[in-house]
Amino acid sequence: MTQVDRVLELQLVDRLRAGDASAFDAVHDCFNARLFNFLARLTNRRHVAEDLLEETWLRLVTHAPRLRPDTRLGPWLFTVARNLHVSHCRARLLEDSFATALLGLWPCGAAAPSPLEAVEATEARQRIATALASLPGAYREVLLLVGVEGLRPREAAEICGVSPEVMRQRISRARSSLSRRLADDERVAQAALREASI
Repeated sequence: MTQVDRVLELQLVDRLRAGDASAFDAVHDCFNARLFNFLARLTNRRHVAEDLLEETWLRLVTHAPRLRPDTRLGPWLFTVARNLHVSHCRARLLEDSFATALLGLWPCGAAAPSPLEAVEATEARQRIATALASLPGAYREVLLLVGVEGLRPREAAEICGVSPEVMRQRISRARSSLSRRLADDERVAQAALREASI
């Protein structure tokens, strides 16, 4: 929601707190696609993103009566989605370590391309998506929150549970790292073209 919509947002929060189902529908319509895109790019797996998205909406339904009257819905929802992703990663790490220790047969190797990657057909978008996916999770999430979702760095800092100064540093480092990866990718592509033309 934009700044102009803040009055509407406060009304929606009041209606959510009162249990108004149509308010939930309005919030869902406004944020569902944005949350899915954030989670899909954060996880690089469509089915995981869908599960985390569903859990995010369940959390809103569960916690709606306890929302503060001045809650900003975007930051609240993205915080929940991010925290669910972090929990999912921790659970997978434990799951993977126990399974490997117990069975020694856990499959390894590169995952098949996700449907999201297949949709990102243009070369420029694919290069950016690949470079973004290769970044560490902390850098990837700040670029998604600030660059893709358009949240303010202060809001992203709240979502990630860090100070605004740490967020500014993280954004700067993430942008630099993404730029370096894209430049490296470009150099590799140019070298391959030169070799092919020889």
